[in-house]
Amino acid sequence: MKNDMRVFYHPEGRLRLEFEGKCYLSVVPIWASPLTHPSRFLALVDGKGSQILMFKNPSQELSAENWQVLQTELQRRYLSSQIHKVLEAKTEFGATYWTVVTDRGCKEFVTQSLQENAQWLGPDHLLVIDVDGNRFEIRSVQGLDEASRKLVDATV
Repeated sequence: MKNDMRVFYHPEGRLRLEFEGKCYLSVVPIWASPLTHPSRFLALVDGKGSQILMFKNPSQELSAENWQVLQTELQRRYLSSQIHKVLEAKTEFGATYWTVVTDRGCKEFVTQSLQENAQWLGPDHLLVIDVDGNRFEIRSVQGLDEASRKLVDATV
């Protein structure tokens, strides 16, 4: 456990880190291997993307207070909506325009280059990342209604 470490917000909304006598004014927690090890290998990077620290088992290596702050930030960073129905998926000039029903209501979003921004997390589990970095999941493509499945199959 890193006892000389403190993670906190100052000003509100800006995550900072004090560690080994240094203060990092902008810190971002990033899962190094989110698909294969979803709760292990947490990196803290500075505002320029350079790694400051890496934790193999963050829930065990961090104090309860630091872990709580980082979990809050991770939930904000990795927030994803669950797609329940696809109303429209139209591709024009390399961009795909989606209209979907999610667990957070009806959403419209745009994706670029589905080869890079649509990832199969399993044989039936699809993750789509829009141009703003928002994450949309279809936990089971086969579980969607027929019209939604056809739109996904034609698009991805």
